[in-house]
Amino acid sequence: MSQHASPATATDTGEPTRVRFGVLAFACSLSMITYLDRVCFGSAAPQLATELGYASVADLGLAFTAFAFAYAAFEVPTGWLGDVFGPRNTLIRIVIWWSLFTAITGFVGMKIGSITLGGLGVLIAVRFLFGIGEAGAYPNITRALHNWFPFTERGFTQGMVWMSGRLMGGLTPLIWALLVTAKEGESPLLTWRQAFWLFGGLGLIWCVLFALWFRNRPEEKSTVNDAELALINKGQEAHADHSHVPWGKILSSGNLWILCAMYFCSAYGWYFNITYLPAFLEEQFHVEKSSVIGAIYKGGPLWLGAVGCLAGGVFTDWFIRRTGDRRLGRRLLGIVGHALCAICYFSSIYAPTAFTFFLAISLAAFCNDLTMGSAWATCQDIGRKYAAIAAGCMNTIGNLGGAVAGTLTGYILNQAKDGYAEKLGVAVETLTKSQIAEAQLPGYHINFVSYAVVYCIAIGCWFLIDATKPIAEE
Repeated sequence: MSQHASPATATDTGEPTRVRFGVLAFACSLSMITYLDRVCFGSAAPQLATELGYASVADLGLAFTAFAFAYAAFEVPTGWLGDVFGPRNTLIRIVIWWSLFTAITGFVGMKIGSITLGGLGVLIAVRFLFGIGEAGAYPNITRALHNWFPFTERGFTQGMVWMSGRLMGGLTPLIWALLVTAKEGESPLLTWRQAFWLFGGLGLIWCVLFALWFRNRPEEKSTVNDAELALINKGQEAHADHSHVPWGKILSSGNLWILCAMYFCSAYGWYFNITYLPAFLEEQFHVEKSSVIGAIYKGGPLWLGAVGCLAGGVFTDWFIRRTGDRRLGRRLLGIVGHALCAICYFSSIYAPTAFTFFLAISLAAFCNDLTMGSAWATCQDIGRKYAAIAAGCMNTIGNLGGAVAGTLTGYILNQAKDGYAEKLGVAVETLTKSQIAEAQLPGYHINFVSYAVVYCIAIGCWFLIDATKPIAEE
């Protein structure tokens, strides 16, 4: 470990080094891998449903939900591990675990001779275990950024992390189209199974590079000079006490619970983009699986969301530096972003073409993601030395919102399909693809209205969130 002057005595004798931006690069690349691995499942879902003998993606609803529930359930425990033992070892464990289950997904339903390697039940279990692995990634990224960046750069760094993830999420359908789909008579570069194996391998490579380079705190990195260390530590809160976490104070914080409720509402509608959107575009607007335009439509919400993440993160930091008002600086974009998001979801019901629906849903994602930098910076603001725990709590409730949305969305679609079949006096299994699409459209519209209403609740939460009020007084 390198020797540095203490923060109280360190002097700025030269330009600060920029080692902290290497930490940001690792955080951004990890965010990209998380989205690649989770969004590719939505792209693969139509093929998976067909191979497992199901009529539509709605029949895989429990597999979508299993990931979200597991991801939510293990956020706080892995956030606690990061606060207590440091983000380095925790992140390595997380990435190895989920990378293995990404690869294992490629084996589900595979036929070896007369043996089939599992059906829907196995897929649900694998997705649940994958969710356990991904849990804690963002809380521990938050913890690492808290250790390595001053509070005046928190919105920017969180915006960059989420921009990277959203960007890769948006690119994933295009990557999938280029690697896995092909025009009739041509062979794809990879099967969908091989794509899962490839994506799992990328995570393992990241782990090796991260383990060699990253250290939990800047004091442990010899290339950090005193000037950068002083910059990082200026206004920083005390290091976490590994022996005691005031769970009672943390879990009784009304400020934290309101933040969590807001994030539940934010995730509720957003999860549509990584679950049912590809199937919706293919079924309702006949977007081709192998077309570049189709991949753009499917990835567009995450691409615009990436811009929103960065813009929102930069704006919240700029506003706070200019006004000194951290409470309003975090709150303002949350209110405006979620209000516009609700309007976009209401508008999407009336979209007559794939392009107009793409615009409405992409603008909704952009407005939603304007709030991401503020939300995650608020976790650092109110969590302080328990930043990963605060982030874990918020992301837990947020992903429960995604799980509830995934379950209810599928339920509403199936109810619409069942009602349509009953009206015709036929069995659901006999419906053609065009009939299924017609049957489910009213169900999709009901879902879009519910997303907009939930975003209105998020607006109310933002009026109550106070970024200056810590969850545990020091």
